[in-house]
Amino acid sequence: MTSISVLKNVHKKGLFGDHENKNEDSLIKVSERKNLIIFQIVQYKSSSISIKDINIDGLTLNDETLKVSNNNDTRILWCGPKSWLLVSSKKDLLNSINSLFKESDFAITDLSHSRAIIELEGNNSVEVLKKGCPFNFNELKKNNCVNSVFNGITITIDIIEDNPNKIRLFALRSFGESLYHSITDASLEFGYKNI
Repeated sequence: MTSISVLKNVHKKGLFGDHENKNEDSLIKVSERKNLIIFQIVQYKSSSISIKDINIDGLTLNDETLKVSNNNDTRILWCGPKSWLLVSSKKDLLNSINSLFKESDFAITDLSHSRAIIELEGNNSVEVLKKGCPFNFNELKKNNCVNSVFNGITITIDIIEDNPNKIRLFALRSFGESLYHSITDASLEFGYKNI
């Protein structure tokens, strides 16, 4: 199923902000990610199943704070004790997820159509986030994630790369446009390119 773009009415391609006389490679790139599956996986407190025995697309559920397990197609973000967010471009993972997780041990929720995903790429991406987020970004590096807020909007931040920075932001779909406007306003100082 193809998802309907959250930002279709506001995300226009082009150069914005302080972009004049700057190399396009030095600008922040802002894009919307679509057609990814997103599942929340929560293990019940009463469950005695070891998460080390579970393998999804060659990845295990990590129980280490702020860590992300990943491969080229799938990322599993640690969201809290016994709670993960699985993000993938592989649509066929739904079948394996349903067979791997017993209803008596796990709650699986499909969040694919309820999230807006904005991706920032460029050396100043972290500086943009520092303008509206109270988290200490000096602590985060590649394959880390954190739940926080940006200008009052609850977000999940996933650091995909750190040289140059590539950061994925997840927010409730209903806050997608507000988050987009906040992010692009914070990017004006550096200049940005919508792709």
